[in-house]
Amino acid sequence: MLTIEPVTAADFPDLLALNDHSVPHVNAIDETQIARFLGQALAFFQMREDNKLAGFIIALGVGADYDSPNYAWFSEHAENFLYIDRIMVHPDFRRRGVARLMYAELTWRAQELGCTRLCCEVNLLPPNPSSLALHQQLGFTQVGTQKTTQGTKEVALLIKELSD
Repeated sequence: MLTIEPVTAADFPDLLALNDHSVPHVNAIDETQIARFLGQALAFFQMREDNKLAGFIIALGVGADYDSPNYAWFSEHAENFLYIDRIMVHPDFRRRGVARLMYAELTWRAQELGCTRLCCEVNLLPPNPSSLALHQQLGFTQVGTQKTTQGTKEVALLIKELSD
């Protein structure tokens, strides 16, 4: 049975291994960076089944101390948001609804925090069509694009308005 669990420093090796496996769809991070996320994220949780990592999500609120061009774009163009920095599902758990369950939990938490929208980006270059399709199915709308990393990456900037 899948369970939603908080993240602790003891979970970092599993999370970092999954993150590394998910590059280039997410940026590589190290233990210092993931610890910093743990300290400032408004939502940082994982899903596990029989103690095996199924996936995790990290989301930051407005005003976070985070040096990301995509977070900066949303800070300039959106209000009252929860920014999904990364969501990933372990390959063994794909196509089992894990991402949808994490998004349902994140939506509930965002609404509890009084956030009115979820924001994220999905890679267009290199392409990540399955993630883009999932986000569209979940009600995210593309509101722009942005090139980063000296033009080697391009992302679709997505927003999902949350109902009361």
